[in-house]
Amino acid sequence: MVRHIGVDESGKGDFFGPLCIAGVLVDEKSEKLFVDLGIKDSKKISDKKILELEKSIRANAVHSIVAISNGRYNELYANIKNLNKLLAWGHARVIENICENNECDYALSDKFGDESLINSALMKNGRNIELKQMVRAESDIAVAAASVLARATYVRKMAEMEQTYGIKFPKGCAQQVKDSAKEFIEKYGKERLKEVCKTHFKTYNEV
Repeated sequence: MVRHIGVDESGKGDFFGPLCIAGVLVDEKSEKLFVDLGIKDSKKISDKKILELEKSIRANAVHSIVAISNGRYNELYANIKNLNKLLAWGHARVIENICENNECDYALSDKFGDESLINSALMKNGRNIELKQMVRAESDIAVAAASVLARATYVRKMAEMEQTYGIKFPKGCAQQVKDSAKEFIEKYGKERLKEVCKTHFKTYNEV
């Protein structure tokens, strides 16, 4: 097993909440531990279990997490105007952070756009490593661990938002999401909706 970084994100398809991107550097020792713990794609694990597994990942592997709040996300999207480029920027940041003090052969992420997007967003620390993308990259233990960290961060940030605003923010983009958005507008006004959602989603104009 070659030391490598896995990168994944959470919140990309959710109207409410931040975009959370995580990177995890895995070696032979942490790979065995993570397999034994049953770490896999976060979509196949309950939120409760994810928050437990997060502790083990944080304690046993070098990692980096970038959580882009809705305000910042909407600013970045307004400038970049392309979700894949925004994702690449986030992926590059976590790779960069890990490479600052750690040797690593390559970084792997799910296929979401041209690899050159991440390459061009990388700075000096990450320039020397090979970037790989593959479909269903979560089958790789480093990417699975990153998906758990990203999801755990998203779950916690959503809970904090619900506490701050006193409103339940459902995941995804279904009808109950629109209902919550309308409740938010009634309570805080439509101008403040961008504090809690991704404004380029068509849901934003619908509500």
